[in-house]
Amino acid sequence: MYYSVRGEVISLAPGIAVVECAGVGYRCQTTINTQKNLAIGTEARLYTYLNVREDAMELFGFGTQEELSAFKTLIGVSGVGPKVGLAILSALSPQQISLAIASGDVKTITLAQGVGKKLAQRIILELKDKFNLGSSEQIAPGGAPASGYSTGNVPKAIEALGVLGYSSADVAPFISTLDSTLPVEQLIGETLKLMGKR
Repeated sequence: MYYSVRGEVISLAPGIAVVECAGVGYRCQTTINTQKNLAIGTEARLYTYLNVREDAMELFGFGTQEELSAFKTLIGVSGVGPKVGLAILSALSPQQISLAIASGDVKTITLAQGVGKKLAQRIILELKDKFNLGSSEQIAPGGAPASGYSTGNVPKAIEALGVLGYSSADVAPFISTLDSTLPVEQLIGETLKLMGKR
């Protein structure tokens, strides 16, 4: 229903940011990482997710589309509700979550408040299945199979980056310059670094 809200930040509280748009204040539940970049009296844009329950409608706001995409992916896991999704994204960046899922790093995910070992294992298991990390071929821009993308750990790295909402077209120019025999987590990290320098 709401794609984003943009306006003046009129109130901040732990886990809450209120953005006034055309005279209406939108109360958004948000992450610590998003709140770090907000200040009362300044303009901000938050990408939003509206959660509708029988007894309430809750608006969640995120500073980047990557964070919103990671949130939507996380709450798709059984046992992970919006509050747990926020806790994970408050403890970890979308990039760190992607790396943890790709490498099966349970310990990193349990850094989030309220996330135990069993839930962290479920998150990794369900998201690895969802993104089908075993696929053998990726499609390059234009729809043709990408030369060299089906070798080594590159296909797994490309699909793990899907957690952040990146398509193969987004990452192809960067990941193609890396050694395909590198570990999956290193390929993801190096690709994100290269994309950040662009």
